[in-house]
Amino acid sequence: MPESQVPAPLSAEDAKLVTLARAARARIGAVEGAAVRDGDGRTYNAASVALPSLSITALQLAVATAVASGAGKLEAAAVVTEASSLDTVGRAAVRDVSPSAPIHLAAPDATVFATVTD
Repeated sequence: MPESQVPAPLSAEDAKLVTLARAARARIGAVEGAAVRDGDGRTYNAASVALPSLSITALQLAVATAVASGAGKLEAAAVVTEASSLDTVGRAAVRDVSPSAPIHLAAPDATVFATVTD
């Protein structure tokens, strides 16, 4: 999956997604946090969940929350993680709703290190 190695500076709205994702991750000490913005400008954030009977990535949960709230389109997404790349299931969840929405990847300190555009 193509990722830009030197992402362009984020818009204020996309930077807000990184902040929300970072806060969701920190709130419960999760492995990752994510946030998405729908076509109406509403934001949804989530943290990864790992239970004996349920495992879901933060991005999957943020997308599911947006869709359950009536979102028909996503404008952008952000994931804060210690991983070096985007997981395929989170990417697929975003692409199911919006094939071209950028997905920004950031380190726990909020430094954006890649943007997935495919």
